[in-house]
Amino acid sequence: MRADVRRVKGVVGNMDEQRGTWGNTGMSSGTEMSAGAGAQPGTGMNGGMGTLHGEGKQNGGGFGRGLCLGIAGTLLVGALGTFIVCRMTGSQIIIAGGGAGRAGSVDSVLDAEAVAKVNELAAYIDLYYYDDTDEEDLKNGLYAGLLEGLSDKYSVYYTADEYADTQVSMTGQYYGIGAGLAQDKETMVVTVSKVYEGTPSEAAGLRAEDVILSVDDTEATSMELTELVKLIRGDAGTTVHLEIYRPSTGEDLSFDVERADVTLPSVASEMLTDQIGYIRIESFEKETATQFETALADLKGQGMTALVVDLRYNGGGLVDAVVQILDDILPEGLIVYTEDKNGSRQEYKSSGDTHFDYPMAVLVNQDSASASEIFAGAIKDYHYGTLIGTTTYGKGIVQSVFPLSDGDAVKLTTAKYFTPNGNYIHGVGIEPDIELEYEYLDPDGEEYEMQYDNQIQKAIEVLGE
Repeated sequence: MRADVRRVKGVVGNMDEQRGTWGNTGMSSGTEMSAGAGAQPGTGMNGGMGTLHGEGKQNGGGFGRGLCLGIAGTLLVGALGTFIVCRMTGSQIIIAGGGAGRAGSVDSVLDAEAVAKVNELAAYIDLYYYDDTDEEDLKNGLYAGLLEGLSDKYSVYYTADEYADTQVSMTGQYYGIGAGLAQDKETMVVTVSKVYEGTPSEAAGLRAEDVILSVDDTEATSMELTELVKLIRGDAGTTVHLEIYRPSTGEDLSFDVERADVTLPSVASEMLTDQIGYIRIESFEKETATQFETALADLKGQGMTALVVDLRYNGGGLVDAVVQILDDILPEGLIVYTEDKNGSRQEYKSSGDTHFDYPMAVLVNQDSASASEIFAGAIKDYHYGTLIGTTTYGKGIVQSVFPLSDGDAVKLTTAKYFTPNGNYIHGVGIEPDIELEYEYLDPDGEEYEMQYDNQIQKAIEVLGE
């Protein structure tokens, strides 16, 4: 593959959004995932492209009161004999299905006519569909279809398994071996794309480019990567047996890898020329702020005089993660605020306890979205750095994930967000201070090197002025 700025960090449970599989920005020949299993599901406000949870700061009480008042008009079920229970825990609304009665007088989405039509459709499927059907799949299709009726690509229904997978992609935490895997979509061959430092896969001796032949006697080419990853997942302390072919030596090797609780890095850093620090944030996950602070302290210890923050192809992530990082950088003041349909406003602020005294450049592109745009928007509004690259994606809305009583979940768009100066960037994006399309300056290069990345080189030039 030709050297490119795009870096792949595959995660279990990537979701197809409007612009492709979230977090999979560079794999054109197949798919990539990390061999791990998920952390425990959670809830909260979202600020990124996928299942993105804020932890701690909740929407204001006005939203909760308004939703409770509107429950009777939006969620009543008559013909199915279901009632809705609504209770508030802080500002969180808990809705639970029950067994009988009608909670109000407003027509329900699932009125008698709708139920009759669903039964009619089910009868046609039963009589005429050419193949066997799964009742659970049909029910899940109904639930997903209800959300599709919103015509909002970010509002979706999750089965319990899908919900657990989305938690993995946002926390960066896995119960597995800590190896990135890629599968060729035509040959189904599975290779190790990355071995993460300090993980069981590294300790066992796995290497990038190793070809996985089998997992516990199951041939790797016999199934999709998503299914194969489930075989590699497991409880911490258990082992998974891998048969490997190593192309570099021509060897067939066997590994018994002990599964562990693994947190994959979402931050990478290094020192560039002229003591200019470089930090790339792949996504804003649970541990990203801590990783950023560690990287920043290390660069300062090396004598950093300026900083490049790379948010290219960063599709977003946790609101709290980006807010915590901006709290480290910005002076006291507003970072971002949200407004729901009832006008309830939730503000996220910097305490001013710490702030950044170095010149800074921020790299963005068309795939810098949501939480990345919160970062870029705040830096731009405070005139705290120079944005370089191309106009960002333009996602100015936030989602909240609500777990259902049976373990499934629903993700709903619940609010708009605004930059500190009140700019609503949805569908518009954020224009950089310096517009510069990406160009790799070494056309014969097989491996990516920063010295040939024109946007990084422009950042070095700007910071050196």
